[in-house]
Amino acid sequence: MENTRITPEAVSDIAVAFGTESGDNVTATSRAPTDFRYYEFVMAAFVAILLLSNIIGAAKLSTVAGFTFGAGILFFPVSYVIGDVLTEVYGYARARRVIWTGFAALIFMAFMSYVVVAMPPATSWDGQAAYEQVFGSTWRIVLASIIAFWAGEFVNSFILAKMKVWTKGKALWSRTIGSTVFGQGVDSLIFYPIAFLGIWETQDVLTVIVTNWLLKVLWEAALTPATYIVVGRLKQAEGVDLFDTDTDFSPFAGK
Repeated sequence: MENTRITPEAVSDIAVAFGTESGDNVTATSRAPTDFRYYEFVMAAFVAILLLSNIIGAAKLSTVAGFTFGAGILFFPVSYVIGDVLTEVYGYARARRVIWTGFAALIFMAFMSYVVVAMPPATSWDGQAAYEQVFGSTWRIVLASIIAFWAGEFVNSFILAKMKVWTKGKALWSRTIGSTVFGQGVDSLIFYPIAFLGIWETQDVLTVIVTNWLLKVLWEAALTPATYIVVGRLKQAEGVDLFDTDTDFSPFAGK
């Protein structure tokens, strides 16, 4: 698919105002091109990691080196890194579309899991109990995952987009880590109480909220060099550096 470049008429004074004049074939603008070269691939990676981390690791509680945390912490933060890349490279509006896509995918995954687990097993198959243990999440975990993802991702994307304007596109590390502090904080504060309060000991819930939040932020910080590389290469490939100066930040906006 051929990328539709920003025309000179479509470029505002963003580049001059933010000191990011066009260079190395990257144009600073608040208007996205009609098509991107790699947007769909980034979306697919985001949704795949989101679904897999929720299926495999969400309900397992682990303790390593004295720290108690949800096992999904190992991979789920990667979806936030990709979420940062989406907002930084493609803007809040495109990130919003991906968040809603992930939201719909989570709902379908929950529905499919419920239907498949509920189907009567063949008499010759003895894996029903194990299957239910892995895929038979309670309604609380499903609800918590969907709500926490939706709220956390929108907070993450909003903070990053706003900080990009405030920092005039400088100090990428500050907005990727800063947005994670708030986005992952909202995610953990919603997910664990809804999913496990009353099932786990209250102290365990509080401990996991704090440790998971800290680990997610540390993960984001550790992955900052990789984020810089991916963001830089994608901006070069797409030819634009988007600033959300005139974006409708409502999660329910059509564009």
